[in-house]
Amino acid sequence: MSSPYLRRRITNALAMVLSTLATLVGLAFLAWILWETLRQGISALDLKLFTKITAYGEDGGLANAMVGSLIINFIGIAIATPIGVLAGTWLAEYADRTKLGESIRFLNDILLSAPSIVMGLFVYTIIVLPTTVLTHGSTTFSGFAGGVALALIALPVIVRTTDEMLRLVPSTLREAALSLGVPQWKLTLQILIRAARSGIITGVLLALARISGETAPLLFTAFGNNYMAINPIEKMSSLPQIIYQYANDPGDSMHALAWAGAFVVTMFVLLLSLGSRLILSRTKVSHD
Repeated sequence: MSSPYLRRRITNALAMVLSTLATLVGLAFLAWILWETLRQGISALDLKLFTKITAYGEDGGLANAMVGSLIINFIGIAIATPIGVLAGTWLAEYADRTKLGESIRFLNDILLSAPSIVMGLFVYTIIVLPTTVLTHGSTTFSGFAGGVALALIALPVIVRTTDEMLRLVPSTLREAALSLGVPQWKLTLQILIRAARSGIITGVLLALARISGETAPLLFTAFGNNYMAINPIEKMSSLPQIIYQYANDPGDSMHALAWAGAFVVTMFVLLLSLGSRLILSRTKVSHD
C-alpha cells in the first residue's frame, strides 16, 4: 500500500473517531440535562401542574404560565414570520450580490448575536413606557409587548434561513422559468418559495425553539401574572419567567415546580428541533 493512500486512510479513520466522540459527548450532555431536570422536577410532574395556576403557590401548578407562553410565542412568531420571509426573499432574489444586500446581511448577523435583554429594554422603551403614559397607567406591561420582544429575537433567524434556503435553489430553475416568460414576482412566489418551503418552515420552527426559553426580555415586557390571562394587553405569565422566579425561592417545593417547568420547556424545544429536522430530511429524501 502506497504511503499517500495509507496516510489518507489514517486521517479519515481519525476524523471519523473524533466526529463520533464529539457526537457521543453532545448526546451525553443532552441526556444528562433531560435526566437532571426530570429527576429534580418529577415530584411536581402531576396533573395539577397543567391544571392549576401559580396563584396557589406550593399547591398550584403552571397552567397560566403555559398558556401565557403559548400566547406570547404565537404573537412573536406571527409578527416575525411574514416580515422575516419577505425580507429573506428580497435579500436572496432582489438584493443578491449588491452592497446594500451585503450590508443588511451583516447587520442581520449582528442582530442574531444581540443579547436578548437588549431587545427587552428596547421594547420596554418603545411600547411599555408610551402605553403607560397614554393610558395613564391602566395598561403597562403586556403579553403583546412580550411578543414583540420575542419577534425581534426570532426575526433574524427567519431572515437568515429564508435567504440561505432560496439561494440554495438551483439557478437553472430560475433560468427555465424566465425563459418561458414567467414574471419575476410569480417565479418567486409560485416556484422558488415552493421549492424552498421545507427549509423556510424549518427556520420558523427553529426560531420558535429559540424564543421559547427566553426570560430576560419578558421581565421587561410581559412582567408576569399569577392568574390566568388570555388578553394580550394584560400582564401575562410565562414559563421561563416563572422558572426564574421559583428558582430564586427558598422553598424546596417551589424549586421542584421550577425544575418541572424547565423539563416541559426542554421537551418542547427538543420536539420542535426534531420536528424541523424531520421535515428537512423528508424533503431531501423526496428530492433524491
